[in-house]
Amino acid sequence: MKYDTPTIPDRVIAGLSYLTSGFAGFAWLIICVVRGKFPERFLSYHIAQSIFLFLCYVVINAIFWFLVNMLSYIPVINRITRQLIYIFNHPVVFGYSFMQCLIYGILLYLAVFAFMGLYSYLPWVSDIIMYNVKR
Repeated sequence: MKYDTPTIPDRVIAGLSYLTSGFAGFAWLIICVVRGKFPERFLSYHIAQSIFLFLCYVVINAIFWFLVNMLSYIPVINRITRQLIYIFNHPVVFGYSFMQCLIYGILLYLAVFAFMGLYSYLPWVSDIIMYNVKR
């Protein structure tokens, strides 16, 4: 989806926002508010999506480890959960686990699209962000 032509600084900030878990975008939003000029739709979309994804990751990670700790008290399920955690977190490619490759792949996809000046799309997440970023 391409709605406007973003400038090079907007592309760089949008891409860096994904690579820094939303911190670069959040810092840029603070600078924009101090200056009194709000970012364009392209930049707002990518900053909001990067921050939203980071917060979702934190919440899902906390819930997952809470459930794993609760399941560790059940004898048979304890062994199954340990095996699954080992399988998904065992280094596979260049010392990275399957889950790390998946997360870094998604972030790289989003950052490359932002650097190219395009709107990236992740099901459910992008729909929420596009609905809430108005102009």
